[in-house]
Amino acid sequence: MKPLERRMADKLFSIGSALDHSEGWCFEEEKSSSKPVEIKLPSKHLLVLKMEKRQGKPVSIVGPFFLEKEALTKLCSVVKKKLGSGGTCKEEWMEFQGECREKLKSILEALEFRFKG
Repeated sequence: MKPLERRMADKLFSIGSALDHSEGWCFEEEKSSSKPVEIKLPSKHLLVLKMEKRQGKPVSIVGPFFLEKEALTKLCSVVKKKLGSGGTCKEEWMEFQGECREKLKSILEALEFRFKG
């Protein structure tokens, strides 16, 4: 057992010495079980369009997408090129600079995605 162990929230910090043949301070995270992402066809998605203001500038947000990470980034880059604006994909949501909800909706509907409301 290590000379000194302290538990802080869900992380474990331990102090070792040179005699323990460890690197001294180590940081160990407990593995969290994340739920697996259910992958759906575009026609099975029900997306939501939102608009937020961040630092006084409009941001159009669409999601949640149930796609693999690589497929979501490819879709995001295709949509950014068609919109002609910058954006990013975070987790299962895509964020685009500016007020572009109508154009965004028409682009995604052409790719067979569906929207709520």
